[in-house]
Amino acid sequence: MIMKSETIKAGQITIDFLLEAADTNGSAALFEFTVPVNAKVPVPHYHENFDETIYGLAGAMTFTIDGKTIDIAPGETCFIPRGAVHGFNNNKQEDAKALAVITPALLGPNYFKEMAAILNAGGPPDVEQLKLVMAKHGLMPVLPKVQNA
Repeated sequence: MIMKSETIKAGQITIDFLLEAADTNGSAALFEFTVPVNAKVPVPHYHENFDETIYGLAGAMTFTIDGKTIDIAPGETCFIPRGAVHGFNNNKQEDAKALAVITPALLGPNYFKEMAAILNAGGPPDVEQLKLVMAKHGLMPVLPKVQNA
């Protein structure tokens, strides 16, 4: 029997891992994540070596995948292939919860624990440290281009 791991709170987002690489022989990781209304969310990014599938459980989140916007409500899904730049937010009227499937299982609880340590330290987060943790775990941040005045 597989037990749900501890809850990880990274900034305003809550993550509960249901399956990790060790549970699936490395084939998939599975976690629930909850995003409060207007929560601060990760910068747009892409994954170098894994795909991600999102399944809506409650509320609705808006994902932007390679420039295309899609709302994910309960029972709806979206597939994010490796290399696709994506991000999400919750600008709706209620908290949202979704299930994420990572294939293969190259992203696990350690990523979220490391991000939480930076985000929960108090004060503005160290953006350079966040980028280093993302890169260490195969997430490549894509920061908006700054316009020259």
